[in-house]
Amino acid sequence: MSVLPSRFRTTAALLCVPPFLGLAQEVDLAEKLYRSGDRAYAAKAYKEAADTWGQLLQTSPKSEFAPMALLRLARHQVEVEHQPDAAMPFLDRLRADYIKSPEAADGLLLRGVILVGKARRAAELKDAMAEFNRVLDLFPDAPACAEARLQLGRTWRDQGQWGRALQLFVDAIRLHAGSPVVPKALFEAAETMDLLGDTPGCLRMLQRLRVEAPQSPEAQEAAWRMAVRVKHRLQKPPLRTEGPWPTGRTKWLKTPTLLASGPGGDLLVYQNDLDRTFRLHGSDFSPQGPAAPGAKAMLASPTGTIWMLTKNGLVREDAPAVQPLGTLNAISGAALDRWGNLWVADAKTPALTLFSPDGTSRSMASPTGNALAPLNTGGMVLASDTDRKLLFLDAEGQPRLVVPYGKDLPTAFRSVTALATDGAGQVAALVDGGDFGEGVVIFGPDGAVLRQATFKALGISGRITSLALDRSGGLILCDRRNDLLIRLN
Repeated sequence: MSVLPSRFRTTAALLCVPPFLGLAQEVDLAEKLYRSGDRAYAAKAYKEAADTWGQLLQTSPKSEFAPMALLRLARHQVEVEHQPDAAMPFLDRLRADYIKSPEAADGLLLRGVILVGKARRAAELKDAMAEFNRVLDLFPDAPACAEARLQLGRTWRDQGQWGRALQLFVDAIRLHAGSPVVPKALFEAAETMDLLGDTPGCLRMLQRLRVEAPQSPEAQEAAWRMAVRVKHRLQKPPLRTEGPWPTGRTKWLKTPTLLASGPGGDLLVYQNDLDRTFRLHGSDFSPQGPAAPGAKAMLASPTGTIWMLTKNGLVREDAPAVQPLGTLNAISGAALDRWGNLWVADAKTPALTLFSPDGTSRSMASPTGNALAPLNTGGMVLASDTDRKLLFLDAEGQPRLVVPYGKDLPTAFRSVTALATDGAGQVAALVDGGDFGEGVVIFGPDGAVLRQATFKALGISGRITSLALDRSGGLILCDRRNDLLIRLN
């Protein structure tokens, strides 16, 4: 019998290796690379982790660890680098090449959340909604479905489809018991019930949230929203003055002219003589934000930074330069919507101007406005002395509700000096003129008068220039003449 040379014996041996052995070695390498990247990431060696996972994707693209690496890389860009756009290539590849993998559900969900964050109006939510629907259709048993239902409900709500939104929130509660999403869904369901005019249902849902998830952030938010709704809509006690506020502070202000509510309930006070904004947090009163001589409007962004509007333009605490506002030179009100757009009313312009975060702007036809405030629907409330009406606008600037000045009041007022709103749906107006005279009126989300009082009846004498609603159902007034804040309760 002939004997093969040694080199041929080696080749023959390799050809006889079972094919699954080579695959097993590749899988073993992929797992080692993934675990190595995971170790580096836990140690915050992010570049090493990214390089290791990148090597995994190059050498073992068909491994089950490849989609896991893509998802981790995408989450890193969002959660650590705060660059959601940089996450999209990883998520696009995950969706295109690994749609059957378990990680695809979380990838589609994250992609949808990023698209929601990029939207600047309700019409731009369609692509995000498609991703949430894909999670529900392709992965009906995946844990990601809970968050997908919550997000899908929010997108329907933002488009004014409150009934569809409520059903999704209820489904999230019913189908995902024990999920961290449930407290959020309970909160969103309650707020959507309020938008639908079901105040009793809203209160019951908020109470359920407080009982079932008492330590959740949503339960803390629910507490003050319940309190103000009960006070303003059910109890409706007559407004009375508590006098100068906070109690015990005297001669501590210099011509306060503007008030605004900051995130978490802090009060922002602009003092004209100092050209500065101050933040009242508990007993601490400290300057914040840039100097803004002659400020016409003040607001707080969702991150807590101060934005001031002056005749020269928009002065932002988080921006190095003043942003011009075009031809607007008689600014009478400003507010931020949930999309990050700045709405500006000008007393001489029969339109509202929207400035988007990307620097673009557009105008929307509107009566001339003299006060503006955000609504929890995503739209705005606009006071127009020219038409003598309050206009409750949707997110596209279209009137959803029109309330004539004096509706539900014994006598009419002629003008609105300032508006304030809270997250629970109330609207407070500082009014003047007509038989009513100077005073305040608090409206519900349906435009009905909830509480009202004249300053004469309250024994208040001063020059009230602004107001704010607090989280316990009180109303803070800004008295420029006497350098005071006054609280009504």
